[in-house]
Amino acid sequence: MFPILKTGAAIGALIALALAPAALAQQTLTLERVFASPDLSGPQPRALQLSPDGSLVTVLKNRADERDRLDLWAIDTRTGAERMLVDSKKAGSGAELSEAEKMQRERDRSVAGSVGITSYDWSPDGKSILVPVDGDLYLAALDGKVTRLTDTPGGELNGVVSPKGGYVSFVRDGNLFAQPLGGLEKQLTQGASDTVSWGVAEFVAQEEMDRRTGYWWSPDDAMIAVARVDESPVGIVTRTAIGGEGAKVYQQRYPAAGTPNAIVDLYVMKPDGSGQVKVDLGADSDIYLARVDWAKDGKTLYVQRENRDQTRLDLLAVDPATGKARVVLTETAKSWINLSNNFKPLKDGAFLWWSEKTGHGHLYHVKAGKWTALTTGDWDVRDIVGVDEARGRVYFTANRDTPLEQQLYAGSLAKRGPLTPLTKSGWWNDAVMDKAATRIVVARSNSDQPRQLYLADSGGRQLQWLSENALTGDHPYAPYVASHVKSQFGTIRAKDGSTLYTKMLTPVMEPGKRYPVFMIHYGGPGGGRQVTNQWGGALNQYLVDRGWIVFAIDNRGTPDRGKAFEDQIHRAMGTVEVEDQLAGLDWLKAQPFVDAGRIATYGWSYGGYMTLKLLEKAPGAFAAGIAGAPVTKWELYDTHYTERYLGKPQDKPSAYPASGALDDALKISDPMLLIHGMSDDNVVFDNATALMAKMQAGAVPFELMVYPGQTHRVGGPGVSVHLWRTIEDFLARRGVSPMP
Repeated sequence: MFPILKTGAAIGALIALALAPAALAQQTLTLERVFASPDLSGPQPRALQLSPDGSLVTVLKNRADERDRLDLWAIDTRTGAERMLVDSKKAGSGAELSEAEKMQRERDRSVAGSVGITSYDWSPDGKSILVPVDGDLYLAALDGKVTRLTDTPGGELNGVVSPKGGYVSFVRDGNLFAQPLGGLEKQLTQGASDTVSWGVAEFVAQEEMDRRTGYWWSPDDAMIAVARVDESPVGIVTRTAIGGEGAKVYQQRYPAAGTPNAIVDLYVMKPDGSGQVKVDLGADSDIYLARVDWAKDGKTLYVQRENRDQTRLDLLAVDPATGKARVVLTETAKSWINLSNNFKPLKDGAFLWWSEKTGHGHLYHVKAGKWTALTTGDWDVRDIVGVDEARGRVYFTANRDTPLEQQLYAGSLAKRGPLTPLTKSGWWNDAVMDKAATRIVVARSNSDQPRQLYLADSGGRQLQWLSENALTGDHPYAPYVASHVKSQFGTIRAKDGSTLYTKMLTPVMEPGKRYPVFMIHYGGPGGGRQVTNQWGGALNQYLVDRGWIVFAIDNRGTPDRGKAFEDQIHRAMGTVEVEDQLAGLDWLKAQPFVDAGRIATYGWSYGGYMTLKLLEKAPGAFAAGIAGAPVTKWELYDTHYTERYLGKPQDKPSAYPASGALDDALKISDPMLLIHGMSDDNVVFDNATALMAKMQAGAVPFELMVYPGQTHRVGGPGVSVHLWRTIEDFLARRGVSPMP
């Protein structure tokens, strides 16, 4: 489970703006304008990549007239000039995506709800780019010429160009194919069926493990490691996707907590499919294939193997010729192990490794069994951005100075030493580098400035704006800048003494007047923090313009504050998170400008679950609650997420009903609005019906809004406006809304 970006732009980080009333604005912001095109945040480039020669930065960018459609653009790193490389409307056929690709996009939160181009891959020579559009593959040259490579009814998934550029590979109908550039495609695997697939990540790998692919080329194009997934042991869930034109029934293989997972095997083969060798992943087949990487010389295949309980992670070194494996290192934890993408093999046989063994996520140089800590302290490394082996430098993002921000740093590759900050404080920074680690593209924002892109050298010196996105002139947000005020960050203490960060947005307040509060939360582990200094969208201005105070607090159990802070929900979901949110509520009620009788609470996904737990724990504390797509019964949610925190139901049976939202549902006495997409394949609709049945049987009133055809991310043209009008109407009828 990951936080949902509500609507096409991004409401998942609803707390990102500090805004003032419409009376001071150059124009009055309407709900329709919040969700209309062009996006008020301006261009929102994503999927940033530097071309192999560093002369171009390529991005997927939304259209001014269709904010959810993405096209491929190139930006000249010398001049900042940009041009469209692939027009998704012109290149595409308009064909409906396969169910498999729809599900892949739903799993990838960065593109969920988007249409057009959602991924691409540079050829190593820098002359062309592989682009999937509407289920088929195209090769785009830099002069704008686009060549169609496939034209099939089934569609292709996971298309990539091999590391040396000799092949294009993809998955079609559950089998892996490779096509030499300029040659004919060849099917490499056999035996795909309704339950067996090759080269595709299984459901929990996509949804919970941040693994999007199921095959990996060796650096020299000589071999491919391919996952074979057998879903036959996985239970079938009959999912009825109810849409505006009727209902479709899907027999979905869904690994619910405590039930069998898919069996995942790993093979190594040549690019023509011959010489298949099965990798020895151990005697226990009930494991997770977490990560797969090749050594720089292509002679060793590295596999990260995680046990079912997620308390042990082994790094295996595999001989690709024989499939024999040896354990290089093992991580263990009493609670659970967080996965990362920070394993980086080096040319000399050493590698970089990320570990939370000290209580915070830090980088280590590991060679011949010797660990050297590259970073230390009460802060967390997020992502390795680049490695410069020639100069002995590693580049990474971290929250060293404050958990509210993310900065880019450079440090020694092989020994502990001083760290050099490469970005400015006051911003949330993400970054990508070229393979030579000489150029950096920094993407930054804060609560006052939507996302900007600039090019920097390896020392962090800014060379060129790539997208300044200044809030002036004809920028879509310019008419509303005059009403924009800064966010107010603060802290309160949890019962155990932990520091909890808060964020508040207030109207320009009149002396002696009290204001209602719209309290937003996610609260779950692994992601979804609400209190960060980054841009999120324009919905908050709309809320504050109408007289709401918008408030959020990041409770214990959320990430990026150290493992002990997150571990407090272990076997106890729905406890400390609720306690900390109620501490935030108590703080609000003590403020002289807050109307303590008009505080509403809102959350989606885990946040929707939190709404239910809050209303159950503290009847009468809130004026109203909105629960969007909530988990109500953890037995219905998937294995990897749920068992990570609660264990298997059969091992800890008491944890499930205690952490669920059904046992205490009849304690809900405050007005409650339940919202759910009727085609949700993540938090399945059964969660909503279970809650409805329980409350109806107990004669507990509630309000309901369901969305035909909508998945876990409810939104899109018209729908987003309807969703928020529904919330507004609910709050108004309950007497919670701001006074006129």
